[in-house]
Amino acid sequence: MKISGFRILSSGLLIVLLTSMFVDSFAQSVALQNVTIYQEKISLGNGETAASEMLSQEVAKRTGIAWPVSATWPSSGDVIVLKKASAKNKVPFTIPSAPVLGSKAESYRIVNVQHQNQKVIIIEGVDDRGVLFGTANLLRILQYAKNSASLEQLPSLTTSPDKYLRGHQLGYRNTANSWDAWTKPQFEQYIRDLVVFGTNAIESIPIFDEKVSPHFKEKPSEMNIFISQLCQKYNLEYWMWIPAQFDLKDVALRNKYLATFEQICKESVRIDGAFFPGGDPGDNPPDLVMPLLQDIAVILKKYHPKAATWVSLQGFTPEQSQYVYKYIQDKMPVWLGGLITGPSSPTVEETRAALPAKYKLRHYPDVTHNVRCEFEIPWWDPSFALTLGREAINPRPYHYSAIYHAIDPYIDGFISYSDGVHDDVNKVLWSQLAWDRNVSERNIMKEYSNYFFGSNVAEDAGDGILALEKNWEGPIVSNGGIATTLTAWKKLEKENPSLETNWRWQMNLLRAYYDAYTRERFVYETQLEKQMNEKLLQASSIGADAAMKEANTILAKADTEPVMKDVHQHIIDLCEALFKSISLQTSVKKYQASGLERGSVLDFLDRRLNNRWWLEDEFKKIQSLPEADRVKALEVIANWETPGPGSYYDEVGNLAKSVHEMKGENWRLDPILRESPNPGYDFTDNGMSRKRLSWLTYMRWPIAMKYTTIDPNAHYTVKINGMGECLLKINGQRVAPSHYGRNYGEIKEFPVPQEMVKSGKLVLTWDTIDEDFMNWRKQSRVTEVWLIKE
Repeated sequence: MKISGFRILSSGLLIVLLTSMFVDSFAQSVALQNVTIYQEKISLGNGETAASEMLSQEVAKRTGIAWPVSATWPSSGDVIVLKKASAKNKVPFTIPSAPVLGSKAESYRIVNVQHQNQKVIIIEGVDDRGVLFGTANLLRILQYAKNSASLEQLPSLTTSPDKYLRGHQLGYRNTANSWDAWTKPQFEQYIRDLVVFGTNAIESIPIFDEKVSPHFKEKPSEMNIFISQLCQKYNLEYWMWIPAQFDLKDVALRNKYLATFEQICKESVRIDGAFFPGGDPGDNPPDLVMPLLQDIAVILKKYHPKAATWVSLQGFTPEQSQYVYKYIQDKMPVWLGGLITGPSSPTVEETRAALPAKYKLRHYPDVTHNVRCEFEIPWWDPSFALTLGREAINPRPYHYSAIYHAIDPYIDGFISYSDGVHDDVNKVLWSQLAWDRNVSERNIMKEYSNYFFGSNVAEDAGDGILALEKNWEGPIVSNGGIATTLTAWKKLEKENPSLETNWRWQMNLLRAYYDAYTRERFVYETQLEKQMNEKLLQASSIGADAAMKEANTILAKADTEPVMKDVHQHIIDLCEALFKSISLQTSVKKYQASGLERGSVLDFLDRRLNNRWWLEDEFKKIQSLPEADRVKALEVIANWETPGPGSYYDEVGNLAKSVHEMKGENWRLDPILRESPNPGYDFTDNGMSRKRLSWLTYMRWPIAMKYTTIDPNAHYTVKINGMGECLLKINGQRVAPSHYGRNYGEIKEFPVPQEMVKSGKLVLTWDTIDEDFMNWRKQSRVTEVWLIKE
């Protein structure tokens, strides 16, 4: 038993591990020899047929051993029996009655017997999907080596799924950051991989108006038909996401939409659900949407009688949501499968309470995005938000597990929103939790690593994935675990050259290298800016022009004397490898990604992590001033974050620079961040804004700013930077501004009434302002707060 390089051991845990090592030294794995997959050809369902094929092929890929599938009992060698409970298989022994098979759909049990000299493993499903997912379980726990497959122990278990629906959206469209370049075999392999971890539904996007991807290998219509066929082959549910991106009052466009939908229904061999989003995209009121859904349902039932129509309340106003609730309560439509909650929707609690019990509630979780999304990373360091951004490789097992458990009591199942393979770990996690809510994150990551990377690295790689999530916790500057994580992944990389072309391996390596490079670069560029500020403070003695010239030279060291050049190149190489292996498009220019927010991390690899761009622009403005004003302006810049003794500065939303800002509950207690506002991250100019970096991270309104050690005899002024309006309260009382700028850099100033200072404590809070009618990009926000001692 190895002690992973990712673990920090307490003395007590070390004793436990040493004890385990002692016990394990006597434990022997159970080798499976000369295996035959026994499956009688008795009314096999598609899931059963797919199960035997999947087991044989996937074991062969990992071991080089071909396990034949036979309907005849072998005279020698070990045997894996695949059967439905209702099938009267002719096995030469009595199958054990315990553990008892569950009655719920998709339930399975795995038992073992010793028959003469044969080890026999029986996978028995209550239905053919039960056989499929029981086989998937075996694939996850097998121990793989060259020419060898074994088990830690012969399995004896019974299990049933918690949720009836466990799916993922795989839209073959330009917006996707990878699978828009896939071939049909790649799609089948990926869907099979998801099946191994419990996925039972796939959702396509056959109706969507956008640019044609330059990477398409097939016509979208043909690929969507093929995905429907794959779902039929594996007996998975096939769903379709079918937005209406036009005004439903336009009769011609409405009729064209329905005609297109009918053609899709004709061509698809299987459809189980049609999901119409109320918004995002689309902007139609529910009084137009509900009649359209009735027409959709008629067409859908004509070709797929068991299919149901579903709708989400995305983008609806509270009044519009109430309209839908009342419509369903009054009419109880038989064609409706249920409602869907997701981004920009009412809460799951509200929707479940309003929805009659006969209808199901499906969730549409966004597992693909990091910022400007449904489930944001809590208090993400701005350096990561600026570089990795919205759609980076993002294994988040702990956070998504907490989110899942928060909504679990209200939902019947889910099909996730995904736009690429970068969220592969998250898909697996959701599927596994929806089967068994009690499974641990570490066990999921261990089985993930065992199956995709190999049994020899299952522990260490599983811990390595967990460590990547930890890289994103807390301020980047103080997270020394980032360097430790890279060291451990480097070791894994060196010791496992056979995994060099494995795209999942490549993704984890890219994240480990990228995180460490970003941290090192941030530390370096921050230090350069500090040196530059010291030089600017010399302007009164050496002259403003000389100070700015030397300041620019210092800042340019980020280019002339860069850090971690070998790591920088390795990141570029890994991006190239990922494009070749799985078509991951990490650059708009180089790999034709659909946009800079769509996983284009290579385009932001060297995005400035200090204020160099803003400073260059400010220096140009300062050049036109008289010398005395130049010196004064440079002093303001140099002292921007250091206002002097007894004064305080906070960069609101930046965990490392906002010590006076109240943060709310920890995400473990509030995983969906309903009670704990999260920072926003500006993406102006496609992420390349030349604003001061502190202006790109913001809060609509901080919960509060607390100052507990102020001088009760001094005079103070609160200065606030940001955009729009600001209703400031000090110690619970609204205060008036003496200066009121509304744009970045136009500081608002609020003198603190002297009677408020006497207690030696100040608490700043903000009255909210209703700006829901405004685009979020133009809503008021706070970026910086100073408490200045006069």
